[in-house]
Amino acid sequence: MSQRKVGVILSGCGASDGSEIHEAVLTLLEISRAGAEPVIAAPDAPQRDVIDHRARAPLGETRNVLVESARIARGKIRDIRELRAAEIDALVLPGGYGAAKNLSDFAIAGAECAVHPEVERLLLEMHAAKKPIGAICIAPVILARVFGRAGTRIRVTIGDDAETAAKIIAMGAAHEQRRVDETLVDSEHRIVTTPAYMLGPTIADVSRGIAKLVQDLLGMIR
Repeated sequence: MSQRKVGVILSGCGASDGSEIHEAVLTLLEISRAGAEPVIAAPDAPQRDVIDHRARAPLGETRNVLVESARIARGKIRDIRELRAAEIDALVLPGGYGAAKNLSDFAIAGAECAVHPEVERLLLEMHAAKKPIGAICIAPVILARVFGRAGTRIRVTIGDDAETAAKIIAMGAAHEQRRVDETLVDSEHRIVTTPAYMLGPTIADVSRGIAKLVQDLLGMIR
């Protein structure tokens, strides 16, 4: 059997304006530990904003999502527009506010958000091919929007945040509460989600849910 390949879509580098670094690295670690190969990609697009993570304030700079994501990928990264579902066996979207700012505009528009067209295209390709999809932390809102618009009622979790859960429901998905060390497996639609830093509080707590998500996801690969 050939090595399984898992796409990992990043949204920058940093919890407040890109990919949550702990979540991204833990995802890559668990994929590698399972003997699979991560295929990392990101949109070649400007970030919505750039945040000083120490001062928690905007820096007034312009940065590129693909270039910043390459920091986490150690340079081995692809433009998402070049990645096709046929090349990978599963797909994961780590969280961080970049998922809500750069992969979508959920942070601004809420339930009326738009998803980056190449992210939406790849998610729909994966679903059509019946290949499993995972989403971590805030990233399940992207799945809710894409599949809700397509008329598919998926089940996801972001933990227990009532406001975000209400927006997920408004987008046409179902929400169920889960602990940080748990996953929600939607077997019908081959989707796995976990709350991670939507609940936290520590990297050790978050690691358990992400490890389970990767295990669940790989178990779905046919």
